[in-house]
Amino acid sequence: MRNRVLKRLKVLLVEDEENLASLLKNAIGDSFYSFTIANDGQEGLEKFLQISPDIVITDIMMPKMTGLEMAKEIKAIDTTVPIIILSAYSEVDKFLNAIDIGVVKYLIKPFDPDELLEYIDSIEDKFESKLIVLKDGFSFNLSTKSLYKNNRFISLSKKENKFMELLLQDSKEKNIIDTKIIKNNLWEDEEVSDERVRTFIRRLRAKTSKNLIQNIKGEGYFVSIAK
Repeated sequence: MRNRVLKRLKVLLVEDEENLASLLKNAIGDSFYSFTIANDGQEGLEKFLQISPDIVITDIMMPKMTGLEMAKEIKAIDTTVPIIILSAYSEVDKFLNAIDIGVVKYLIKPFDPDELLEYIDSIEDKFESKLIVLKDGFSFNLSTKSLYKNNRFISLSKKENKFMELLLQDSKEKNIIDTKIIKNNLWEDEEVSDERVRTFIRRLRAKTSKNLIQNIKGEGYFVSIAK
């Protein structure tokens, strides 16, 4: 699983202890697609919005915004993202608050980094189809409907995001969508010409890559998934 699923995941670690943050990144960071560090809750929330990570690992007691306050803000944005809390203290009230917010794991410091990695390994079903790795350094997060290029967010319109989601309905095989289905899903009852669809796709390719969206004449369009 670690070679197949963990390597697709973007992790956000929010920790104000620089030594611990560096230790964790060095110990387990290479197991993931990316491993981003934030130094406090406020920066953690900002980076969450920027990179849309698949999992958040956070300390509780931090300046500017506590880990629990940040977790509550994150859950208001995305209820599905797993959040793991790190704490130097086993405080019952904080533990109960973490459960109320929807935190999936509470680890007491000090802990073995392998314990953290093994826990993430154990919840693979939460990640199995969430992040799809595409060609040319692109990836698409099905949960947040967000496109990235080499871990940098690519801003798409609502129709463009919906189009990508449509093409990636079945991420395990080439999902060819014909023009009629594209029209019905993106423009619904509106009358749309084939040329308008082609123009729409040309603009999306200009934003991304000419190789990302492929066409098979007479059949339709599909997105190039990394092997």
